Amino acid sequence: MIKKENMPLCDVATTVQLIGSKWKTLILRDLISGPKRNSELKRSLSGISQKVLTESLNSMIADGIVERIDFQKMPPHVEYQLTPLGETLLPVIESMRQWGKFYKEQL
Repeated sequence: MIKKENMPLCDVATTVQLIGSKWKTLILRDLISGPKRNSELKRSLSGISQKVLTESLNSMIADGIVERIDFQKMPPHVEYQLTPLGETLLPVIESMRQWGKFYKEQL
């Protein structure tokens, strides 16, 4: 998690620092619909390496916007979902979707 004293002064820069990578934003998009397994995320995110997926998920877990659910059963089963804090990003992602649609319509 980013320590408060290390956060940018600009609020937009803080948001970009937390979710500004292409992969983090797309992971959030996928988790909006509910918990996902690692393999579901990898399949949905064409071109992402397992290393980058793992690093992105771990970073978002550390930042408190995604949580890892470990089901204690055989075979091992892990899912990722948005935390209540992560769910507050839904309007941001929805605004990005709407603007992307608007932009494509302008071309």
